Amino acid sequence: MFSRIRTQPSTAASWDRIGKLARVLESADAVLLGAGSGLSSSAGLTYSGERFERYFGDFQKKYGIPDMYSGGFYPFDSLETYWAWWSRQIWVNRYEKAPRPVYEALLDLIREKDYFVLTTNVDHQFQMAGFDKRRLFYTQGDYGLWQCSGPCRQETDENGEAVRRMVEAQGFRVTESGLELPEGTRLKMSVPPELVPRCPRCGRPMTMNLRIDDTFVQDEGWYAAARRYEDFLRRHRGLKVLFWELGVGGNTPVIIKYPFWQMTRENPGAVYACINREESFAPEEIQSRSICIPEDIGSALRQLAGAGS
Repeated sequence: MFSRIRTQPSTAASWDRIGKLARVLESADAVLLGAGSGLSSSAGLTYSGERFERYFGDFQKKYGIPDMYSGGFYPFDSLETYWAWWSRQIWVNRYEKAPRPVYEALLDLIREKDYFVLTTNVDHQFQMAGFDKRRLFYTQGDYGLWQCSGPCRQETDENGEAVRRMVEAQGFRVTESGLELPEGTRLKMSVPPELVPRCPRCGRPMTMNLRIDDTFVQDEGWYAAARRYEDFLRRHRGLKVLFWELGVGGNTPVIIKYPFWQMTRENPGAVYACINREESFAPEEIQSRSICIPEDIGSALRQLAGAGS
């Protein structure tokens, strides 16, 4: 078991830690990235504030929904309204690229390394930034996939074209720069019944392929990614591995945070690094081989690029 003692580094020491991380990154045999929602937030995919009000102001006013995360659990009274909400959420968080190039900056730092990405994010931003899809394991699902709500089958379906039709049916115009509302258009808060997605096998309503409960479908692609992840760990066991955590919070620590700590402790040549403005710490057992940076991820990556040049 790990000690509960945490050491929170001061912001004043961040530059020294950036330099240390640059040196570790340069010498590492491999890099395992563990990415959480904080990475996407740094890239501008925020779930509250101005961005939420821009796309969901009508839902906020009618239902009192405070942010996108909460809206995903709201008990809407019809499938037509449910999919009006979800089609907007899917489109702006999956089919639109993040407004700030944080993912691209991260790729620039590790593209020449033997790397792999383990992430709880479901927004596809790694692939949109150019990461090799065979080096990605989305453990918690994908906004771009849905599944039978039963489920009657262990398969998922891509939803891009169907979601586009839904947002357009509400009054939005899909452009390269994002969803736009033509002047004078009043948004609809429901989609036509014929656009509600249903399972082609059993006819049940479809639902998002997100790990919310025990109905989550782990399809063939999920298991293939899991095997590639296990193979990456096997090939680099005992080597100089940088276990690099970015924006991982406390909601699901058993997926990234705890395993990274454990693998660092078991491998004397490994280093654990964490960049997280609010939750940057390491347990006492691996303090001597940890680099914790309490900064915005985008800012830290820019500094890291400068330190390594």
